[in-house]
Amino acid sequence: MPHPFTDAVRAELARQADPARAAAQQAYMKSAMPYRGLTAPQLRAVLRPLLADAALRPADRGSWEATVRELWDDATHREERYAATALTGHRSARAWQDPEALTLYRHLVVTGAWWDHVDELAAKRVGPILLGSRDTVTPVVRAWATDDDLWLRRTAVLSQLTFRERTDLDLLDHAVTSNLDDRSFWLRKAIGWALRQHARTDPQWVREAVERWGDRLSPLSRREATKYL
Repeated sequence: MPHPFTDAVRAELARQADPARAAAQQAYMKSAMPYRGLTAPQLRAVLRPLLADAALRPADRGSWEATVRELWDDATHREERYAATALTGHRSARAWQDPEALTLYRHLVVTGAWWDHVDELAAKRVGPILLGSRDTVTPVVRAWATDDDLWLRRTAVLSQLTFRERTDLDLLDHAVTSNLDDRSFWLRKAIGWALRQHARTDPQWVREAVERWGDRLSPLSRREATKYL
């Protein structure tokens, strides 16, 4: 039987569905999975009381991960996956944000395989775990930077997006350098975004890196990286 939180999410999403908006959202996101048609504020409003209800929320780590996977893997509409992501980041799950959670987040990145899922997971889930457990997680993120999966590589590039002066420059350099020859828009954009963000803290490092990479850095990445230099 589905977890009570899953049932509640699905029922409320169906109740507030807007088929006309759903069709437009699906087209805009180029999504094979349909939408229910909720706006982002509507979805947050739907999820807020459900996440606040201790009777609905998973009570332990095993139930939490199982519920996330249930919402995600069995989703019929994209908002169910957004709900799964929200559940991973709720304050009730704070105790489980550790290296053990990376197996779950890797699964969500690989199977989500689109920017709306991956970017939040990279910066707001994987990133904080990396920051709190560098010795354990840095080798994992380094491996992701050279993985065959495009979205794991994007996650590695974006994982330090919020770190500012705490950025591991060796890791950032590795994640970018490992993907300079990839012509995918998603990697080129991620590289530019990561460098642009770090330039707010350490513009000299970014200038020198851009110069060092030379023509290997795509025009898109270079344009983004130097936007505020």
